[in-house]
Amino acid sequence: MINKKNLTFGIILAIFLVGIISSQGISYCCERTIDGAWCQNSPEENCNDDYRKVPTSCEATSYCKLGCCYNSQEGTCMENTPQKVCEDSNGVWEDDVECGIPQCELGCCLIGDQAAFVTQTRCKRLSSLYGLEIDFRTNIGNEIQCIASATSDVKGACVFEKEFEKTCLFLTKRECQEIEVSSADSNVNFHDGYLCSAEQLGTNCGPTEQTICVEGRDEVYFVDSCGNLANIYDASKIENKEYWSKIYGKAKSCSPGSSNADSATCGNCDYYLGSTCKDYKRAEDKVRPNYGDKICRDLSCEYDGKSYSHGETWCANAKGTKNNLPGSRYFRLVCYNGDVSVEPCADFRQEICIESDIEGFKTAGCRVSMWQDCASQDNEKDCENTDRRDCEWAGGRCVPLYSPGFNFWETEGDAESLCSMATTQCIVKYEKKLGGDKECVENCECLAAGWEEDMNNICNSIGDCGDKKNYLGFEGY
Repeated sequence: MINKKNLTFGIILAIFLVGIISSQGISYCCERTIDGAWCQNSPEENCNDDYRKVPTSCEATSYCKLGCCYNSQEGTCMENTPQKVCEDSNGVWEDDVECGIPQCELGCCLIGDQAAFVTQTRCKRLSSLYGLEIDFRTNIGNEIQCIASATSDVKGACVFEKEFEKTCLFLTKRECQEIEVSSADSNVNFHDGYLCSAEQLGTNCGPTEQTICVEGRDEVYFVDSCGNLANIYDASKIENKEYWSKIYGKAKSCSPGSSNADSATCGNCDYYLGSTCKDYKRAEDKVRPNYGDKICRDLSCEYDGKSYSHGETWCANAKGTKNNLPGSRYFRLVCYNGDVSVEPCADFRQEICIESDIEGFKTAGCRVSMWQDCASQDNEKDCENTDRRDCEWAGGRCVPLYSPGFNFWETEGDAESLCSMATTQCIVKYEKKLGGDKECVENCECLAAGWEEDMNNICNSIGDCGDKKNYLGFEGY
């Protein structure tokens, strides 16, 4: 027998439970949750009340519809991105979940020895960050090929068959691959680190005694019978099969770390150490190379009986500069590529030449002479503060260490006013004694031997003033 009371209670309980389950199952699309997440399906209480929310899935809303977000500045593309999220990140949203828009087409971006499979805009951005020229290639279709192409600048022997003959070109891996793709030549193979003259490759290229200079490089190089570049010229390796087979770097060639200037046997020149590859000339070179007609030309200079290295600079012993005579001027000399050039410092000795010596290598430069405020210094310490001025304390006053020059021949110049600063009058007073003798009683120091010469030296220090000859030996007036 059915208990109607219990049945009624059971129906009511079932309806109540269904109501609870139904209310807990309602999911809202929160434009933004209280935790800060965008476009999440979540219970209503998790939605941020400052943003939109509807009781449906986010896929069915307009504000959270997924698409492609393109950043035009960074060149990045993000698939399956809600429109609101894209716009808040300064992106451009397109109704294309898989980012099939032209701006998101990928290619291979080569940056130095690195590679990235990115958009062209992203490639430009990366290139600008590293300060390199853009190298974007659309003919590489996937990331694996792109990364592999980053190592395509390695050099080696590109062996192929041409007109039924096995021949070779010394190229980069990339250049060899281009021959394989675009040329009618067959059986193209790249041999990393090998020279075309390697016997094991079986090509028609072999060793020779010829040498060559390469633009942009310092060294003398061997060339093979096909005209390909080989290793650095080393007379002792002319018949060495290994040296004509594998690539040897500069550090593993003859006499590394030396200029090898005027060497008959080694072409490992070094521009920074004073040599570079040049055609051998009997009139200019001291020795003749054992093989070929190229040599490491010595870039040092001979001047005034002394030898100077390439890149050395020094101060000239110009006439009159030792004593800063009127008309004299400081000069800087430069040894560059075997020639000495003269660089004058500013006229009127407003610049002086300063020279230093670092382990026998001279460097010199013109710098401004800081004499302008010498006259305003009233004590020896401030006068001879070399960080602030070029002055010296002499005769109780501060004078320029390097006497400047003036345009003293011009009536409107500063010479007269500047020289007058050193004008000195010394009035000596005498007292007549009994018997007619005179005795000095005031400024007697002006009668001392050398006083007049000391005053003239001070006058000379101020500039082209006082009693002295010019740098040609002519007396002033």
